[in-house]
Amino acid sequence: MKSPSVSTHRILVHWQGFLLVVSILTFWSLPTIAQLGIVSTCCTKGEDVVLRIRNKPPEAIAYVWYKGKGMDKNSVIAFFIKTLSFHLSGPENNGEKMITNDGSLLLKKVIMMDSGIYTVVAHFPDSKPEIGFGQLDVYEHLRVPMLIASSYGVRENEDDVDLTCYTNGLSVKWLFNGTDLKFTDRVKLKADGRRITLNPLKREDTGDYKCKASKAITSVESPPLELHVLY
Repeated sequence: MKSPSVSTHRILVHWQGFLLVVSILTFWSLPTIAQLGIVSTCCTKGEDVVLRIRNKPPEAIAYVWYKGKGMDKNSVIAFFIKTLSFHLSGPENNGEKMITNDGSLLLKKVIMMDSGIYTVVAHFPDSKPEIGFGQLDVYEHLRVPMLIASSYGVRENEDDVDLTCYTNGLSVKWLFNGTDLKFTDRVKLKADGRRITLNPLKREDTGDYKCKASKAITSVESPPLELHVLY
């Protein structure tokens, strides 16, 4: 994804000096919780992601971003004075995070440790700051699931079979001949959702089975498993 533009007049300073600036702002006035917020977002590890401000006040002159909920000075990510296009990085910044010119926070090549709550504080020239929160969820890449049968060459009314879906997805959906599999007293879904049991087998159970794994906003289907019921 294309990274949002940021000012070329970026100034990076030692984080201790940065904390002094943040401490002064905090001393001036404690923030109030208003309509300001962060749009909660999910993404896959390794992607670039932008945390955008919800109900962003146009009169804000500066933004401070923190990792975690609250204004712990040791959790500062970055600081941006809008009127001067002046950027500072804090102790929670590994060089892959920056505030864009609209106040959003850009995180490059996110890792699993980037997951969690984020805090943004908007500062104003003549009123108390406002504080908002949001969640970032980072997921592992979703691998193609593998569908395995407990036995093959099964016979009608004599055998049963377990079909197991091996996946790193968070949820599993079952398909039979391209449509949703219907569960009955014979076709049962196990508690973890990753295994089904057909007992006893019937000739109408012959066909193609798939499991569809999902995680966050992505999903992927397994290759088909063709089951033959002998009769």
